[in-house]
Amino acid sequence: MAQFDCRDESDHCLSRSVVTNLHIDNSDPVNYLISQTMNTTEQLPSGFPPLESSSAEQAGSPDESNDCLNQPEDCSPPIDISSALRSVASMGTWDFGKMHSTVSKLFSEEVLEEDDSTLSPLDDQDTSTEEEDDPAKEKALSISFHSKYIHIFPLYQDYCLQAVKDDLHSFSKCSVSELITPQYLQGLQSRLSLLCRSEAPSPQQSLQETTPSSHHLIKVTPCTLWQDLDEVKAAGLLSSLTTREIRLQESMFELIGSEASYLRSLGVAVDHFFVSKPLKQTLSQMEHHILFSNIRRVKAASEKFLMDLEIRLGESVVISQVGDIVLQHCPAFRTLYVPYVTNMMYQEALINQLLQQNRDFLFSLKKLESDSVCQRQRLKSFLVLPFQRITRIKLILESILKLTKPDSDSVSNLEKAIEAIHEIVSECDKGVKKMKQIEELVCLEMLLDFGKMKSVPLVVSGRFLVHQGPMKQLTVENTYNSRMSFIGVYLHLFNDLLIISSKKDQRFIVEDHAEFPTHVHVEHLKTEVLGLPPDSFLLHLSQSQTGQPTAMILVTHTRSDKETWMKVLSSKQ
Repeated sequence: MAQFDCRDESDHCLSRSVVTNLHIDNSDPVNYLISQTMNTTEQLPSGFPPLESSSAEQAGSPDESNDCLNQPEDCSPPIDISSALRSVASMGTWDFGKMHSTVSKLFSEEVLEEDDSTLSPLDDQDTSTEEEDDPAKEKALSISFHSKYIHIFPLYQDYCLQAVKDDLHSFSKCSVSELITPQYLQGLQSRLSLLCRSEAPSPQQSLQETTPSSHHLIKVTPCTLWQDLDEVKAAGLLSSLTTREIRLQESMFELIGSEASYLRSLGVAVDHFFVSKPLKQTLSQMEHHILFSNIRRVKAASEKFLMDLEIRLGESVVISQVGDIVLQHCPAFRTLYVPYVTNMMYQEALINQLLQQNRDFLFSLKKLESDSVCQRQRLKSFLVLPFQRITRIKLILESILKLTKPDSDSVSNLEKAIEAIHEIVSECDKGVKKMKQIEELVCLEMLLDFGKMKSVPLVVSGRFLVHQGPMKQLTVENTYNSRMSFIGVYLHLFNDLLIISSKKDQRFIVEDHAEFPTHVHVEHLKTEVLGLPPDSFLLHLSQSQTGQPTAMILVTHTRSDKETWMKVLSSKQ
């Protein structure tokens, strides 16, 4: 891209002929330039006002006003709001409780506008706090159910031959059951058993290896497949069922086995970490809630779900269907998983801050994680499980559907269950996106300085940031040579508001703001005719906070930036 250094008059400033035409007594040269633009381009709507005067004071000192268009500090990448959040938190001035309360309250208001039945993180916070002090309600969360399979499956982190041992946030695109083919069903278990025996540490090693490690061995228990159940062997079903039917049973049993494994891990999260009094004493009540959210309720829902699945298996070892059970539990899943997953962004940030700043928390946590019940897994790996699980259920159901005959009675429930789980996952994604948008507004509001200008509350329901970035505003010094120069400006465009400011360090000094899109208009310029940089465009505010209509010529850093800004500023949000 051509560079325009306003200090090099021979190459990058307006030509003498153009300057001569611009030099008019008792008028602003930029004003006249706009009028020339209107004569060489399509006319703006009637009532287009004259451009507001641009004085030397607005342009700053001569050195500042003559900055190169590509000066690094003015054309630096948009500020990372998350980085700002982390930097404030690192100084020990960030109040996660206040932040979580503010964002959760605004999130709950938006949710209630759309659907009164959705539980927000703030709603669950109130409920959870009451239950901690109410033994009757705490008892109601638990049910008198003892899983037959929970102790023969490993922790969920180690379940089903995870191909990637350390990446707890990635998921396989295919179900484990899809990997099972009749050619090696018979020999697979023997190899797994051998692997399990070869990797199992001795009692002495177990006592020595008490420090959690992210590089741990995969643990596989002998009974992980439907074909290994005693009832299946006793009935001789492997010889009487077709290959497809066996694979279908393995897929449906995977839902049961993986839920048992999941519940086992949730049990560690709740019964070992959540209820720990030494850990709780290192945290405020708000921090404890942000850290664990509604995980006890998630565990209770998992118990009920697994109980129904095991009852179905108890009715017949040849499982008839599972889609109807999943569908029955989807309303509870939606109520619990959406607020939990939505809260995870604060959960991650808080635990990282606590590990760095709270020595008592770090000591207590390390002691808990070193317990053998954790099997060298860290607290973080337990807290992320609900998000993994709700996604995994959908994958298992899709695998079951592929193996189910199209004319089967269970197809309808399977399809409905898959759609219901998909809606829950989508709602989780939507909730996280909304929380991030609100968090971004809260953080940005801390960085805006309205000075003497009438300020606007940035954090309001329904508002979100559309685009932001630096650019240059063209000014022409009202002198004999009418020298063209640039000053740095920064634009924040929201779905209903445009804020124009100057960036100073990490803060933004607001120069003007206008309602968008009602009072914001943009126009293309014939830059070659006017001797302007090719990435220039006209921004017109028909009504703003400066007291009169405003127009300005802005220059972006690149052509793609110009195209992006023209598109977003022309759109009707």
